[in-house]
Amino acid sequence: MTDTLYDRLGGEDAISAVVDEFYDRVIADEQVAHYFEDVDMQKQRAHQAQFISSVAGGPVEYTGGEMKSVHDGMGIDHDDFDAIATHLNNALAEFDVDDDDREAVLEAIDNYRNAIVVAAD
Repeated sequence: MTDTLYDRLGGEDAISAVVDEFYDRVIADEQVAHYFEDVDMQKQRAHQAQFISSVAGGPVEYTGGEMKSVHDGMGIDHDDFDAIATHLNNALAEFDVDDDDREAVLEAIDNYRNAIVVAAD
């Protein structure tokens, strides 16, 4: 049986650790930190770990809101999306996730770009 991306990432605990590192980076970035000013970050981190686990083929079903409706009105543009994706890539690298698996995670997230980027450039 072939390991899923979820397995290769290390499962729930490893993904949660990556998400913590990811949000530490996002919150430190003036370009995108404002999106999270009034957000319950403990809940946000849990949702993000669930989302990444789900798109990585883990035994987790994402129960958060529909992407377009959740991000509607936030004004996220492609530059912001790319900045956040870079933080995710760097967080994955911090945990020694290999290039192919980092690329697979980023591709899975990029599949949601059109639902998340709702601002006109």
